[in-house]
Amino acid sequence: MGRSFAHLHVHTEFSMLDGAARIKEVIAAAVADGQPAIGITDHGNMYGVLDFYKECRNQGITPVIGTEAYMAAESRHERPVRRGRIDDTGGDAGGEGAGEKIYYHLTLLAETTEGYRNLLKLSSAAYLEGYYYKPRLDWELLARHHRGVMATTGCLGGVVLQALLRGDPARARALGASARRARRSRSSARAAPSDATTAGQTPGPASGRTVARRGRAAIASSHREHAGHCCRC
Repeated sequence: MGRSFAHLHVHTEFSMLDGAARIKEVIAAAVADGQPAIGITDHGNMYGVLDFYKECRNQGITPVIGTEAYMAAESRHERPVRRGRIDDTGGDAGGEGAGEKIYYHLTLLAETTEGYRNLLKLSSAAYLEGYYYKPRLDWELLARHHRGVMATTGCLGGVVLQALLRGDPARARALGASARRARRSRSSARAAPSDATTAGQTPGPASGRTVARRGRAAIASSHREHAGHCCRC
Protein backbone atom coordinates (compact mmCIF):
# COMPACT_ATOMS: atom_id res chain seq x y z
CA MET A 1 0.00 0.00 0.00
CA GLY A 2 3.01 2.22 0.39
CA ARG A 3 3.99 5.25 2.38
CA SER A 4 1.03 7.39 1.28
CA PHE A 5 -1.44 5.59 3.56
CA ALA A 6 -1.82 4.88 7.26
CA HIS A 7 -4.62 3.11 9.13
CA LEU A 8 -6.12 5.55 11.63
CA HIS A 9 -9.09 3.45 12.77
CA VAL A 10 -7.68 0.29 14.34
CA HIS A 11 -9.18 -1.93 17.02
CA THR A 12 -6.68 -4.07 18.88
CA GLU A 13 -7.15 -6.90 21.35
CA PHE A 14 -8.05 -4.19 23.89
CA SER A 15 -11.39 -3.57 22.17
CA MET A 16 -13.28 -6.06 24.29
CA LEU A 17 -15.38 -8.59 22.33
CA ASP A 18 -14.64 -6.67 19.13
CA GLY A 19 -10.98 -6.37 18.10
CA ALA A 20 -8.87 -9.39 17.23
CA ALA A 21 -5.64 -7.63 16.23
CA ARG A 22 -2.70 -8.38 18.49
CA ILE A 23 -0.69 -5.19 18.94
CA LYS A 24 2.65 -6.64 17.87
CA GLU A 25 1.15 -8.36 14.82
CA VAL A 26 -0.88 -5.43 13.51
CA ILE A 27 2.10 -3.08 13.83
CA ALA A 28 4.34 -5.60 12.05
CA ALA A 29 1.79 -5.82 9.21
CA ALA A 30 1.79 -2.03 8.81
CA VAL A 31 5.61 -1.94 8.81
CA ALA A 32 5.79 -4.73 6.21
CA ASP A 33 3.35 -2.74 4.05
CA GLY A 34 5.58 0.33 4.19
CA GLN A 35 3.10 2.51 6.03
CA PRO A 36 4.64 5.48 7.87
CA ALA A 37 2.28 5.40 10.86
CA ILE A 38 -0.55 3.47 12.45
CA GLY A 39 -3.33 4.47 14.82
CA ILE A 40 -4.97 2.83 17.81
CA THR A 41 -8.67 3.57 18.39
CA ASP A 42 -10.00 0.98 20.78
CA HIS A 43 -13.65 1.08 21.77
CA GLY A 44 -14.27 3.27 24.80
CA ASN A 45 -10.85 2.81 26.40
CA MET A 46 -7.12 3.49 26.16
CA TYR A 47 -5.89 0.38 27.94
CA GLY A 48 -3.54 -0.67 25.13
CA VAL A 49 -1.92 2.71 24.46
CA LEU A 50 1.32 2.16 26.39
CA ASP A 51 2.01 -1.26 24.87
CA PHE A 52 1.10 0.10 21.44
CA TYR A 53 3.42 3.10 21.77
CA LYS A 54 6.37 1.01 22.91
CA GLU A 55 5.90 -1.55 20.13
CA CYS A 56 5.63 1.17 17.47
CA ARG A 57 8.91 2.64 18.67
CA ASN A 58 10.53 -0.79 18.69
CA GLN A 59 9.45 -1.43 15.09
CA GLY A 60 10.26 2.07 13.80
CA ILE A 61 6.79 3.33 12.93
CA THR A 62 4.97 6.44 14.14
CA PRO A 63 2.19 5.76 16.67
CA VAL A 64 -1.03 7.77 16.39
CA ILE A 65 -2.82 7.62 19.73
CA GLY A 66 -6.59 7.73 19.82
CA THR A 67 -9.80 6.09 20.92
CA GLU A 68 -13.19 5.36 19.43
CA ALA A 69 -15.38 6.94 22.06
CA TYR A 70 -19.01 6.22 22.77
CA MET A 71 -21.18 9.30 22.45
CA ALA A 72 -24.48 10.09 24.16
CA ALA A 73 -27.21 11.51 21.93
CA GLU A 74 -27.48 14.69 24.02
CA SER A 75 -26.10 14.41 27.57
CA ARG A 76 -23.87 11.83 29.25
CA HIS A 77 -26.24 12.04 32.21
CA GLU A 78 -29.29 10.90 30.25
CA ARG A 79 -30.63 7.38 30.73
CA PRO A 80 -32.92 6.74 27.72
CA VAL A 81 -35.36 3.87 27.81
CA ARG A 82 -34.08 0.91 25.87
CA ARG A 83 -36.23 -0.18 22.90
CA GLY A 84 -35.40 -3.58 21.44
CA ARG A 85 -31.95 -5.09 21.23
CA ILE A 86 -28.66 -3.27 21.62
CA ASP A 87 -26.52 -3.68 18.50
CA ASP A 88 -23.04 -2.45 17.55
CA THR A 89 -24.42 0.96 16.62
CA GLY A 90 -26.17 1.57 19.93
CA GLY A 91 -29.60 0.00 19.49
CA ASP A 92 -32.80 2.01 19.65
CA ALA A 93 -34.01 4.25 22.45
CA GLY A 94 -36.29 7.13 23.24
CA GLY A 95 -39.65 5.76 22.16
CA GLU A 96 -41.22 4.61 18.93
CA GLY A 97 -40.04 6.60 15.91
CA ALA A 98 -37.57 8.70 17.90
CA GLY A 99 -34.65 7.31 15.92
CA GLU A 100 -32.09 7.96 18.65
CA LYS A 101 -29.51 5.50 19.94
CA ILE A 102 -28.38 4.79 23.48
CA TYR A 103 -24.88 5.58 22.25
CA TYR A 104 -23.02 6.53 19.08
CA HIS A 105 -19.38 6.20 17.99
CA LEU A 106 -16.88 9.06 17.70
CA THR A 107 -13.26 8.57 16.60
CA LEU A 108 -10.79 10.84 18.43
CA LEU A 109 -7.05 11.21 17.68
CA ALA A 110 -4.36 13.07 19.64
CA GLU A 111 -2.45 15.65 17.58
CA THR A 112 -0.30 16.91 20.47
CA THR A 113 0.84 15.92 23.93
CA GLU A 114 -1.94 18.11 25.33
CA GLY A 115 -4.36 16.24 23.09
CA TYR A 116 -3.17 12.92 24.49
CA ARG A 117 -3.73 14.16 28.02
CA ASN A 118 -7.20 15.36 27.05
CA LEU A 119 -8.02 11.94 25.60
CA LEU A 120 -7.13 10.43 28.98
CA LYS A 121 -9.42 12.91 30.71
CA LEU A 122 -12.25 12.21 28.27
CA SER A 123 -11.90 8.46 28.63
CA SER A 124 -11.90 8.65 32.42
CA ALA A 125 -14.87 11.03 32.57
CA ALA A 126 -16.86 8.77 30.26
CA TYR A 127 -16.53 5.94 32.80
CA LEU A 128 -16.99 8.04 35.93
CA GLU A 129 -19.81 10.32 34.73
CA GLY A 130 -21.40 8.87 31.61
CA TYR A 131 -21.51 5.09 32.01
CA TYR A 132 -24.81 3.63 30.77
CA TYR A 133 -24.37 0.38 28.85
CA LYS A 134 -21.10 1.96 27.62
CA PRO A 135 -18.80 4.76 28.88
CA ARG A 136 -20.24 7.78 27.06
CA LEU A 137 -19.06 11.30 26.26
CA ASP A 138 -21.14 14.30 25.28
CA TRP A 139 -20.63 17.70 23.65
CA GLU A 140 -19.99 19.35 27.02
CA LEU A 141 -17.03 17.09 27.80
CA LEU A 142 -15.62 17.58 24.31
CA ALA A 143 -15.83 21.34 24.71
CA ARG A 144 -14.01 21.09 28.04
CA HIS A 145 -11.18 18.86 26.79
CA HIS A 146 -10.89 19.64 23.07
CA ARG A 147 -7.41 21.12 22.74
CA GLY A 148 -5.00 19.05 20.69
CA VAL A 149 -7.71 16.53 19.77
CA MET A 150 -8.74 15.75 16.21
CA ALA A 151 -12.20 14.27 15.81
CA THR A 152 -13.84 12.58 12.84
CA THR A 153 -17.46 11.71 12.21
CA GLY A 154 -16.53 8.10 12.96
CA CYS A 155 -17.88 4.95 11.38
CA LEU A 156 -21.44 3.94 10.49
CA GLY A 157 -22.24 4.15 14.21
CA GLY A 158 -21.45 7.89 14.35
CA VAL A 159 -24.14 10.51 14.87
CA VAL A 160 -23.64 12.15 11.47
CA LEU A 161 -23.71 8.94 9.44
CA GLN A 162 -26.67 7.61 11.41
CA ALA A 163 -28.59 10.74 10.43
CA LEU A 164 -27.61 10.22 6.79
CA LEU A 165 -28.68 6.57 6.97
CA ARG A 166 -32.10 7.78 8.15
CA GLY A 167 -32.27 10.07 5.12
CA ASP A 168 -31.92 13.27 7.16
CA PRO A 169 -29.03 15.34 5.71
CA ALA A 170 -30.25 18.50 7.48
CA ARG A 171 -29.82 16.83 10.87
CA ALA A 172 -26.44 15.47 9.78
CA ARG A 173 -25.28 19.02 9.00
CA ALA A 174 -26.67 20.29 12.31
CA LEU A 175 -24.83 17.57 14.24
CA GLY A 176 -21.62 18.39 12.40
CA ALA A 177 -22.02 22.02 13.41
CA SER A 178 -22.56 20.96 17.04
CA ALA A 179 -19.36 18.96 16.90
CA ARG A 180 -17.37 21.90 15.57
CA ARG A 181 -18.76 24.22 18.25
CA ALA A 182 -17.91 21.73 20.97
CA ARG A 183 -14.41 20.97 19.76
CA ARG A 184 -13.38 24.37 18.38
CA SER A 185 -10.41 22.53 16.89
CA ARG A 186 -9.51 20.84 13.64
CA SER A 187 -12.17 18.31 12.78
CA SER A 188 -12.75 16.08 9.78
CA ALA A 189 -15.56 14.10 8.27
CA ARG A 190 -14.93 10.48 7.48
CA ALA A 191 -16.47 8.73 4.53
CA ALA A 192 -18.11 5.37 5.12
CA PRO A 193 -15.98 2.24 4.61
CA SER A 194 -15.83 1.09 0.99
CA ASP A 195 -17.55 -2.21 1.80
CA ALA A 196 -20.49 -0.61 3.64
CA THR A 197 -22.72 -1.62 0.75
CA THR A 198 -22.42 -5.25 1.82
CA ALA A 199 -24.67 -4.41 4.75
CA GLY A 200 -27.15 -2.60 2.53
CA GLN A 201 -26.00 0.75 3.92
CA THR A 202 -24.59 3.34 1.53
CA PRO A 203 -24.10 6.75 3.15
CA GLY A 204 -20.77 7.34 1.37
CA PRO A 205 -21.97 9.65 -1.48
CA ALA A 206 -24.26 11.61 0.84
CA SER A 207 -21.42 11.90 3.32
CA GLY A 208 -19.12 13.23 0.61
CA ARG A 209 -21.63 15.86 -0.50
CA THR A 210 -22.17 16.98 3.09
CA VAL A 211 -18.42 17.31 3.63
CA ALA A 212 -18.01 19.32 0.43
CA ARG A 213 -20.79 21.76 1.37
CA ARG A 214 -19.35 22.33 4.83
CA GLY A 215 -15.78 22.80 3.57
CA ARG A 216 -14.35 20.13 5.87
CA ALA A 217 -11.38 17.87 5.28
CA ALA A 218 -12.27 14.28 4.39
CA ILE A 219 -10.66 11.08 5.62
CA ALA A 220 -11.29 7.93 3.58
CA SER A 221 -10.74 4.95 5.85
CA SER A 222 -11.64 1.36 6.54
CA HIS A 223 -12.32 -0.20 9.91
CA ARG A 224 -9.47 -2.51 10.90
CA GLU A 225 -9.98 -5.14 13.59
CA HIS A 226 -7.62 -7.88 12.39
CA ALA A 227 -3.92 -7.83 11.57
CA GLY A 228 -4.42 -9.37 8.14
CA HIS A 229 -7.25 -7.39 6.57
CA CYS A 230 -9.73 -4.54 6.87
CA CYS A 231 -13.35 -5.13 7.63
CA ARG A 232 -16.71 -3.43 7.83
CA CYS A 233 -17.81 -1.43 10.88
